[in-house]
Amino acid sequence: GQPVGGLSARQIAERGMSRTFQHVKMIPEMTVLENVALGGYLRSRSGSLKAMLRLDRAEERGLFAEAEKQLQRIGMADKMHELAGNLALGPQRLMEIARALCTDPALLLLDEPAAGLRHKEKQALADVLRQLKAEGLSILLVEHDMDFVMGLTDRIVVMEFGTRLIEGTPAEVQASPVVRAAYLGTEH
Repeated sequence: GQPVGGLSARQIAERGMSRTFQHVKMIPEMTVLENVALGGYLRSRSGSLKAMLRLDRAEERGLFAEAEKQLQRIGMADKMHELAGNLALGPQRLMEIARALCTDPALLLLDEPAAGLRHKEKQALADVLRQLKAEGLSILLVEHDMDFVMGLTDRIVVMEFGTRLIEGTPAEVQASPVVRAAYLGTEH
């Protein structure tokens, strides 16, 4: 790997990485499709400003086509013309994932994607992440909901206050007395 600290978002996207945030970032007055299309500007030829000013119509059409494709990919095509601010939290998180996918990443970084979601929303999110994983996308998931994590991952790294406690399969992590001590308060 290569260090990415200090690189611009465009440079990071060019290296095949994209991310979502713990708190949803969107423009509520724009449609879902418009919000998702914003993700593609990081990989566009002309950049955000020129694209936002609509100076290159062909590129703009391409960005919207890619956004629509990613919304279909995650099962949200039916919501593409709704205002993003009208969506519940679960669909907002999926919209953010679709936006991140517009950069065609090899690695998708997700920061607490299940935080605040209701049970059915978590199930929908898990289904999308399983689908992306099956398609060959690498996903780095930062998440505190261990039930959610256990059903999705091949490898888990458990951290406590910035220190790595254990790395292993979900079964190894679940069986670890170190993890139980750290998270359930029992003695090591």
